[in-house]
Amino acid sequence: MKALVKCRFYLMTLLTIVLLTGGTAMSDDQTDQSTGDTTQITKKPTIMILGSWHFTSSGLDGVNTKTDDVLAPKRQREIEQLVEQLKAFKPTKIAVELDPSRCDTENKRYQGYLNGTYELEPYEGDQIGYRLAKEFGHPKVYCVDYWPKHWPVHIDHELMATGAFAKAHNQEHLLRPPPTGKNVTRDADGKIWIEPEKYEPIIDKYIRINQPESRRADHQGYIRSARVGLGTEYPGANWLVHSWYSRNLKIFVNTTRITESADDRILLIIGTGHVYLVQQFLENSGDYHLESPLKYLDAEKIQTP
Repeated sequence: MKALVKCRFYLMTLLTIVLLTGGTAMSDDQTDQSTGDTTQITKKPTIMILGSWHFTSSGLDGVNTKTDDVLAPKRQREIEQLVEQLKAFKPTKIAVELDPSRCDTENKRYQGYLNGTYELEPYEGDQIGYRLAKEFGHPKVYCVDYWPKHWPVHIDHELMATGAFAKAHNQEHLLRPPPTGKNVTRDADGKIWIEPEKYEPIIDKYIRINQPESRRADHQGYIRSARVGLGTEYPGANWLVHSWYSRNLKIFVNTTRITESADDRILLIIGTGHVYLVQQFLENSGDYHLESPLKYLDAEKIQTP
């Protein structure tokens, strides 16, 4: 009798573990919603963030990487193969790093591309975004950055002068250490440029820069700079809150504004520096299922041009 009771206990325990495991193994794009005596399963929209560098070497970042011509035949074949892999995500919307105020102009260009009257420029939104949008018959692309021509709120930039304050008060160790090496140069205006030491296929670079460790290390540099300041002066924290965090939080909000359905699968193409925070905001909202581009990118499947 005792053996039978023990057997039943083990069976019930095993059944409980199986049920719990089954609930945990449920797809990440579903959420249990308790409604009285019943439980409804609510599907979430899906977002994939593709961290990118700027193909045009615009020099807008603190540290800029010089890039060769992505319009060259070899690079174009690499981009075509990259797009072919990203197609497996099956996006319903493509979002790019442009302020919504520029979206009318952006979509006129996209319509020109669809009509054959516009040639793709060396910009990641064109080269990747337009190609994918056309592939899936999207009528338009979406702009989710926050970078208006005229900022609605006046900000005292002297209160955010992190670099100048650090230099004046011996706190440069709190700033992101500048890259070093013979391939690093600095312009007269202080902008830093990195010349790649060797040729790197585009697919390999996207895999490298989208590694979670790289994004976390990048974000740690921002957090460290928040400590710049003394006494009642907080230039580092001021810049982080009023500029960097504010912009990325608004990118998150703009992304939520283009979400129309639980069936949405949004591909956001954006500079790598934004990935950590925007992804964190999306995850913390609890409203989205996030997928990594690393799930779709495979350098071994690329055919060498």
